[in-house]
Amino acid sequence: MKAVELSTLAAIWGASFLFMRVATPEFGPIALIALRVSIATLILAPAICRAGAFAQFRSKLWPLFVVGVTNSAMPFCLLAWSTLYVGAGLDSVLNATTPLWAAAIAATVYRTSIGSRQIAGLLIGLVGVVVLVRDTFHADVGKVPLAIGAALLATLLYGFAVNYSKRNLAGVRPFVVAFGSQFMASIVLVPLALLSWPRHSVPASGWACVASLGIVCTGVAYVLYFRLVEHVGASYAASVTFVIPIFGVLWGAIFLGEKITATMIVGGAIILLGTGLASGRLKLARLPARRA
Repeated sequence: MKAVELSTLAAIWGASFLFMRVATPEFGPIALIALRVSIATLILAPAICRAGAFAQFRSKLWPLFVVGVTNSAMPFCLLAWSTLYVGAGLDSVLNATTPLWAAAIAATVYRTSIGSRQIAGLLIGLVGVVVLVRDTFHADVGKVPLAIGAALLATLLYGFAVNYSKRNLAGVRPFVVAFGSQFMASIVLVPLALLSWPRHSVPASGWACVASLGIVCTGVAYVLYFRLVEHVGASYAASVTFVIPIFGVLWGAIFLGEKITATMIVGGAIILLGTGLASGRLKLARLPARRA
């Protein structure tokens, strides 16, 4: 059952890149993400009504603001902007670098000890990114390199938010963090969205994507994620990172006709290998010692 829930969550989060790819040209990145986090805030609002939840929310306003900006507002907008120039599948693969950044920031900023296996994972992941984007180094591809850079910056922010949350929101109920981060992201983005609201009429397909992003890919997805955390542990739930690119690439190919290239497969596999090593979720077997 837990495998079904994990696959469902990965399919939902993988679809978010598809929805952003379709809706961003209609709304623009800021207006689209403002709608996404605002809808998610409404979906998650009942969590704040639980006993003691509002007190936790009120006592952690600043950390929740930081997480809301670095884990939702900024990375969501960066990823949405990147989908204007790169495919949903490529974006979902780049998103898998998040644990690499989380491990690197833990080691360099927070001075967390890091083993040789994790260092190897970081280097392997970096090689995977180079393989994945190498085709853009030798061609006239306009803003594609900038879009790839925006996606990687988004995952860097995710990596920071993971470390910041561990140190500043420890003991806070997960649903409070989910609601608080989306609420704070809404406060930041809604005024900006009013300034950049589209002047043309948005087709029904665009609004359908907005609803899917806010209700399913954020609100429902958070509920599924924290249900997994509660029932099988955070480590297992976090392994969804390895499955999201599969669905992101698949949905892009099925619904948008995006090509699945050998470079994407090889680069993505290398990134996932590095991610597994750097995050400690993949351990290489040691050879048995020789007997004299």
